[in-house]
Amino acid sequence: MTATTALVAFAIAAGILTLTPGLDTALVLRTSAVEGARRALMAGLGICAGCLVWGAAAAFGLGSLLALSTVAYDTLRIAAAAYLCYLGVRMLWRSRGALPAAPDAAPMQAARASDTSALGWFLRGCLTNVLNPKVGVFYITFLPQFIPQGADVLRFSLLLALLHAAMGVLWFVLLVAATRPLARWLARPAVARGLDRLTGGVFIAFGVKLALERR
Repeated sequence: MTATTALVAFAIAAGILTLTPGLDTALVLRTSAVEGARRALMAGLGICAGCLVWGAAAAFGLGSLLALSTVAYDTLRIAAAAYLCYLGVRMLWRSRGALPAAPDAAPMQAARASDTSALGWFLRGCLTNVLNPKVGVFYITFLPQFIPQGADVLRFSLLLALLHAAMGVLWFVLLVAATRPLARWLARPAVARGLDRLTGGVFIAFGVKLALERR
């Protein structure tokens, strides 16, 4: 497999994974609808930064610790579960009130609050991926399949991780852009509360599932 063939094959596989709905998509869509495009994009950038962290860890061989150590895996798994449940509970709690909106949100979002800065949303997105051991194991097992024979493993692994992150950024930009025409409807207090409850419930469900999982 040549370097070009490997890059094309990885781009197709990573593209399918990127487009598959999951927690990342739910977080960006909810943030865009309720708190505005800027915070949603920062959350998306954080998610992609988390992918880069795991990609670098896999490239340097640090991620192998997760595959070999049950203690390391379980520690990260419980931390991720607690964090997801924390985010979910915050969204459910937030859905009970009506506070001022983010500066770039739609006019009807004036009844909503943004208690987290754009940087805060970047960190949330990043932690959502960095604390998830499944993402780490995915990179450890996925990236090596696309390393051409004779290629510099470290450099090529980092290149693949950068490609995946770039595709993620593009996808999140498209998602945020898609919500803009519906911003007024999505920003209605009843709709915004529903989004918070739905997304919060999904995060808690994923957190509980992750906490109860065994390797």
